[in-house]
Amino acid sequence: MNTVQEEVRSGLADIVNEIVGVPLDEVRPEQSFADDLDVDSLSMVEVVVAAEERFGLTIPDQAAAGMKTVGDAIGYIVANR
Repeated sequence: MNTVQEEVRSGLADIVNEIVGVPLDEVRPEQSFADDLDVDSLSMVEVVVAAEERFGLTIPDQAAAGMKTVGDAIGYIVANR
């Protein structure tokens, strides 16, 4: 993982920790938001909104719906910053 990807992963870990209480070191690219991190649909909306604010971008609903894993979110954010 390069520096930009790690910065985004770290930021997402902070967001997930704040919203659902998952320890920072458990938020890894291969983790599924729903299955591994227990992020339900309402919490996922909060994650997306917080990520938009933190990383200064807009994440369309269709793109957000495709973010099943932390890695999916990292890839989208890195590609669209």
